[in-house]
Amino acid sequence: MVNLSEKEKHNALNEVRLLASIQDPFIIQYKEAFFDEASSSLCLIMEYADDGDLYQRIMLQKQKELKDRTFSEDFIWRVFIQIVKGLNRLH
Repeated sequence: MVNLSEKEKHNALNEVRLLASIQDPFIIQYKEAFFDEASSSLCLIMEYADDGDLYQRIMLQKQKELKDRTFSEDFIWRVFIQIVKGLNRLH
């Protein structure tokens, strides 16, 4: 957080506080945060996702043969519903 403006530092701390306050089965759980002096990085430790995250699933799908590259409609609906449930509980 060395090269961040005061506003950026404030926003980063607010994000950490928000993550710490969320307890929901559809949102990856925040565990802790620390500042790494060597890399000047704010590090967030989050719950382990056994099946990976959506980005990883998309990248794996892109590596498949052309005919298998699209997700099934069922998978898309399941992911969409989980995202909506997670967002709904943030209010």
